[in-house]
Amino acid sequence: MDQSIKHLLKESPGYKVNGSLWMEFEGERFFGPGRVELLKLVDETGSLNKAAKQMGMSYKKAWEMVTALNTQAARPLVILHTGGKKGGGSSITHEAKELIAYHSQLRARFKAFLERESKRMLA
Repeated sequence: MDQSIKHLLKESPGYKVNGSLWMEFEGERFFGPGRVELLKLVDETGSLNKAAKQMGMSYKKAWEMVTALNTQAARPLVILHTGGKKGGGSSITHEAKELIAYHSQLRARFKAFLERESKRMLA
């Protein structure tokens, strides 16, 4: 049974249904906006350290996020290259790019759902 709650709200168009979206694995956060941003920045900069700095995040926190991603996914999403003349670097895998694309589509569907529910709430 779907009931309107319009009678409980002030006469204002200022109400909306809102939410945050992330994917979980075994009760732990797996993939969401922060990790998407980190992966995109690793892809752009070629460096986990540079990506972390651009996000205002410690390298340790970024390392922990990458470790969690690589552990929770079926295949690694980030490859960390150590040493070398340039001091190493990082890259994301094709699987990471697929997951980023899927998450983008998922967020679009979620946004559409939130907009529909907001209109429905005020109907």
